[in-house]
Amino acid sequence: MGKAIIFMIFTMSMNMIKAETCKSVDKGPVIPTTPLVIFLEKVQEVALQTYGHKRVDAKLFVDMSLRKNLSETIEAFNKLPRIVNGSVSKSDLDGFIGSYLSSPDEDLVYVEPVDFVAEPEGFLPKVKNSEVRAWALEVHSLWKNLSRKVADHVLEKPELYTLLPLKNPVIIPGSRFKEVYYWDSYWVIRGLLASKMYETAKGIVTNLVSLIDQFGYPPVLAAMIVDIFNQTGDLDLVRRSLPALLKENHFWNSGIHKVTIQDAQGSNHSLSRYYAMWNKPRPESSTIDSETASVLPNICEKRELYRELASAAESGWDFSSRWMSNGSDLTTTSTTSILPVDLNAFLLKMELDIAFLANLVGESSTASHFTEAAQNRQKAINCIFWNAEMGQWLDYWLSNSETSEVDIYKWEDLHQNKKSFASNFVPLWTENSCSDNNIKTQKVVQSLMSSGLLQPAGIAMTLDFPNGWPPLQHIIIEGLLKSGLEEARTLAKDIAIRWLRTNYVTYKKTGAMYEKYDVTKCGAYGGGGEYMSQTGFGWSNGVVLALLEEFGWPEDLKNDC
Repeated sequence: MGKAIIFMIFTMSMNMIKAETCKSVDKGPVIPTTPLVIFLEKVQEVALQTYGHKRVDAKLFVDMSLRKNLSETIEAFNKLPRIVNGSVSKSDLDGFIGSYLSSPDEDLVYVEPVDFVAEPEGFLPKVKNSEVRAWALEVHSLWKNLSRKVADHVLEKPELYTLLPLKNPVIIPGSRFKEVYYWDSYWVIRGLLASKMYETAKGIVTNLVSLIDQFGYPPVLAAMIVDIFNQTGDLDLVRRSLPALLKENHFWNSGIHKVTIQDAQGSNHSLSRYYAMWNKPRPESSTIDSETASVLPNICEKRELYRELASAAESGWDFSSRWMSNGSDLTTTSTTSILPVDLNAFLLKMELDIAFLANLVGESSTASHFTEAAQNRQKAINCIFWNAEMGQWLDYWLSNSETSEVDIYKWEDLHQNKKSFASNFVPLWTENSCSDNNIKTQKVVQSLMSSGLLQPAGIAMTLDFPNGWPPLQHIIIEGLLKSGLEEARTLAKDIAIRWLRTNYVTYKKTGAMYEKYDVTKCGAYGGGGEYMSQTGFGWSNGVVLALLEEFGWPEDLKNDC
């Protein structure tokens, strides 16, 4: 890797009038992109110059496909007449796109879910309020709207498309998100299980298993398989999926993702971090990332920032102040320098789930190995992240000055991030699977209630406000329920009611389910970020149905704000 980095810097300097001196060099693996994506990024850049940023979504252009082969398309693109600033006239660009590129809408086509029933038998038996039940059935029916399959022409000529050629039907999130997203899939599946759509859920998991050899590894696949097994008893799915789960676990526990940290008593612990294998602008936001990095003085610092931005996107949190050393400056994003509480809680659940699944199919040695791994991670989470004074688990910032020759970081209290984030409470999801420490759980409940994160319509992600995202509501609610403490269960129900109520009222006002909601007031969807608030919406639908299945809605409980 050292030779590759040196060669990269040398090559860049040969193309510059004056060589730049970098204070630091980006390190870590980089997965090469494809010629098709590189070309579509160039189209994106020219299109935004021509049409303007406000008129088009940058993501649209890297989602497009080719009508003709790549070399012929590039040749035609290069022949387009250029204006002085390098842009292309609207009429010329319109003509090129119409002749050589196809809309992303043609790549995924509608497919009727094989297991959709307008009102499934045994659907949400605890929902007694007729208005809420009618709404729940409308949310259930949205699975039909979001159901897609990869078009035959994509499967026949995959080289012309950036869309992955998946075998089974999928549930897309909605709006601008017209493809499969791993994070979203867990909560989509939770909703599909509430809708008794077991075949669709299994198909989604089978797709994800097929991608593990080639692509990324967000750590929630094992949880999907456990939840499906618990409702279907499908041991064959467990057997087929287990090798992929082992590969996924190895990804997060090796190489650049694995970090060793020594606690105050001198014991070493292994934890994991987000570290995207990418140091260029994200293709779907290439022009946006380039503009963000334009204030940095050299190519090395820009590449570092690109990796940090991609790692933040990998986390599912995108561009939260949580990842920034200066919360108001996106260029200070430092995701790879943080040991995240939530990632390690997800990995703890993964290890517990793999142990459970391995036992089901008689692989006792695998089960024993992952039981021990879960115990070690539980200990690491409590030693490195737990802060008894705050009653929360806190992200830990790594510092280059702490490392020794063998890259072991030494724990110091000052490197815990003392700010409250919703992610600080994610260990509730797994803490009580390994410990019956009711005193600690009671402290966490009190901390959540006094943190400022709990708002009239749900839990805010950060104290910057106002957005709340469905997955974190569900994780924390479910974690509180698992504790068995009456105080925790009461709080879980209270948060669920707030969240369900704001989803219901917003739907009644707008006719749509949203990607995120404004938790500072009931009946308002979220905003901000790189794009307009999106509707659809896969994980929002899933969380609503899962919560209604768990808590129901009594006839006499008020359903408006």
